[in-house]
Amino acid sequence: MATAPVKQATIYRMVMSEHTCPYGLKAKDLLRRQGYAVDDHWLTTRDETDAFKAKHGVKTTPQTFIGGERVGGYDDLRRFFGKTVRDPKALTYRPVIALFTMTALMALAASYAVLGTPFTIRAIEWFIAFSMCVLALLKLQNIESFSSMFLNYDLLAKRWVPYSYIYPFAEGGAGVLMIAGALTWLSVPVALFIGAIGAVSVFKAVYIDKRELKCACVGGDSNVPLGFISLTENVMMVAMALWMAAAAIGIAGAH
Repeated sequence: MATAPVKQATIYRMVMSEHTCPYGLKAKDLLRRQGYAVDDHWLTTRDETDAFKAKHGVKTTPQTFIGGERVGGYDDLRRFFGKTVRDPKALTYRPVIALFTMTALMALAASYAVLGTPFTIRAIEWFIAFSMCVLALLKLQNIESFSSMFLNYDLLAKRWVPYSYIYPFAEGGAGVLMIAGALTWLSVPVALFIGAIGAVSVFKAVYIDKRELKCACVGGDSNVPLGFISLTENVMMVAMALWMAAAAIGIAGAH
């Protein structure tokens, strides 16, 4: 019985003492997973790399050849195998889906560790508070970029620019206090204030003015569209603040 011929591919990639091209590693791995035997050529110096680029008229490495024909770089190779290629400019909800999924799991885990069961009212409270903290963290990674994007639609920030810098600190601080269940007299009004202003701002920008903007909710470098998710972030803060205020009043009334 004749065996099928082994599929061959040749790849040229940068492997230097101070730098190994990550896309070269990805391309090599993809070829192997597609059943190709890889003839792996290392470009070990900058001069060698520049000479290769000049010879083949390309601007980047790695470069893959299959059947003597140049396929191209890593993205080209993915297209060659019919795989999707991420568009860096495309709008996506993936960052917020990943964030809320992880904070929900964290809240369930914390509830299980502390209360012995994941499904509690406290888990819901922790989910919102954890989400506030992580959202604040993402904004604080690059507060200048966040503030610039935030100023596109937030009604208060447009009138008072320093608010665009204060917002992530206020969100994170309120979230931490809500996790601890401490200083409710401070966390509740802060969350209620920034959540209400944010909800009104997003609703006006998206549903009244019909503007197509990117959301600053997960930081200033995201491609998350301003809309329902952004509104949800602010509504959650308002709901959490009202819930904690009602709980505090109830406790005070009981005494």
